[in-house]
Amino acid sequence: MADFKGIQVVETSELREGEARRVSRREFIKRVIASGAVASSASFMVGGLAACTPRRAAVAGSVERLISLNVNGQVRRVDVLPQETLAMTLRYKLGLTGTKLSCDRAECGACTVMIDDVTHYSCSTLTHAVRARKVVTIEGLRGPNGELHPVQQAFVEELSPQCGFCTPGQVVAAVALLKKNPKPTREEARHAMSGNLCRCAAYDNYLNGIMRACGNLAEISHGV
Repeated sequence: MADFKGIQVVETSELREGEARRVSRREFIKRVIASGAVASSASFMVGGLAACTPRRAAVAGSVERLISLNVNGQVRRVDVLPQETLAMTLRYKLGLTGTKLSCDRAECGACTVMIDDVTHYSCSTLTHAVRARKVVTIEGLRGPNGELHPVQQAFVEELSPQCGFCTPGQVVAAVALLKKNPKPTREEARHAMSGNLCRCAAYDNYLNGIMRACGNLAEISHGV
């Protein structure tokens, strides 16, 4: 009987030790889960607070999307994608639809704008590349009271535009030419305007307009 009791005592002790081990495992699992929840909530709080700070560290290789552009003498804040072209920004973000999109591969000149008084095809210029520079579109050439620019007025008088689609680019290119060379010859003007295509083939009409705008009336040709 004594031996039986001894065996029973041993079995009871083993059961208690086993139960203690099971409890320890259970507590261990609970603590792991609890610590994970605490770490997760902490990272969430830190991330949330970081989002509220005015300055966040930029990710390596990224570009800031909200940028300032000086367009037609006015600084505009605009959300720009990394690979967005200036033509897309002007037309669809800033509403300056005078800049035309045609070939979209820097061949026709319909999208011509001035950047620091130099002509550029805006369809092949990234918007992020013109920050801190001055962009002028066809809309920026009008006078303070909405009057036409002298080049525009000369084009009207010489009936330069035909369908008119290429005209904004032609006007901007002509203005840039006269800024650099106020008194060009007809051949100099022809060379300077060679990057602007006219599907109506009104090249002489545009050249006549440039000659009128610069006061070189002797080189205006009305021949067929």
